[in-house]
Amino acid sequence: MKKYLGEALWTFFFVLSIGLAVQFGGAMTALTIGCALMVLVYAGAHISGAHFNPAVTLGLAVSGKHSWSQVIPYWISQLAGAIIAWFLVVWIVGNPLTTVTLDPMALKVIVVELLYTFVLVWVVHNVAATESNSGKGFYGLAIGFAVFIWAVSVGSISGGAFNPAVVIGSYFDGLFATNLIWQHLIGQFAGAILAGLAFKSLVYSKD
Repeated sequence: MKKYLGEALWTFFFVLSIGLAVQFGGAMTALTIGCALMVLVYAGAHISGAHFNPAVTLGLAVSGKHSWSQVIPYWISQLAGAIIAWFLVVWIVGNPLTTVTLDPMALKVIVVELLYTFVLVWVVHNVAATESNSGKGFYGLAIGFAVFIWAVSVGSISGGAFNPAVVIGSYFDGLFATNLIWQHLIGQFAGAILAGLAFKSLVYSKD
């Protein structure tokens, strides 16, 4: 139970940080989000593994680094934290909220979210889920700055979400257009599955 509560709590703070950074962060938005993730990974890794992202949970399950029996409970915890966070963002900011403009070509959004979710899940595997890196303390820094760099790189195309909890939670405040959420989810879950399979094939068999 502790791990599920931990996922809900830290996902809540991560998504709250995203929501407020998008509204008030200006040029520092991507850096704020990356730093928030880095801090929360260090704060929550010893409790739940610090996924905070259904795509990460799925990718780790596919690779064999996370139990399939815990996937749904983790997803429920992550989504609960994200949805509560978005409601709080709306309450703090009021309406209208700043929204994220996506590239009008759906395929671009899908491909970008697939590629960068793939790389994010790959990084999580290799810095936090391999025996060779066990006990090393750089994993939070690597994961946080990965999100920062890629959000800057492709934010103008897809919003740089890489996280189904962020996208689904945003349904309640309109950060992303609700009729376009499917673009993110297809790309993110596909990227997570491919990353899990790639890690299992290329690394886990040797780990």
